[in-house]
Amino acid sequence: MDKYVGLDQDKHGITQLGRVVLDARVFGFIPETQDCAGWTLGQMQVLMDKVDKEWDQYGNLPSRLPTELAERHTRAYAGAIARARDQGWDAELGDDE
Repeated sequence: MDKYVGLDQDKHGITQLGRVVLDARVFGFIPETQDCAGWTLGQMQVLMDKVDKEWDQYGNLPSRLPTELAERHTRAYAGAIARARDQGWDAELGDDE
C-alpha cells in the first residue's frame, strides 16, 4: 500500500490509520470532512505523530479529554463504528487474529 484508501473506503473497519484520521478530526488537525484518501504513508506518519503527541497530554485516555474534545471523540467514533458495522466490520477478533 503506497497510499491510504481513506477512512470512508477502508474496508477493514476501524484500522490503525482509520483511528488516526478520527483522532486528527477530534483534535482539529484536519477538517471533519477529510478522510485522508490518497495520502501517502509519509503524510499519514506525520499526522500520526501529531495525534500521538496530542494524546500524550491526556494519558492516551478519552476519559481525560476536556468536555468539548470528549464530545467530539464520542460522536466521531460512534459514527465511524456504525458505518463500519454497516459494511460488515466485526470488532471481535477471530481465533487466528
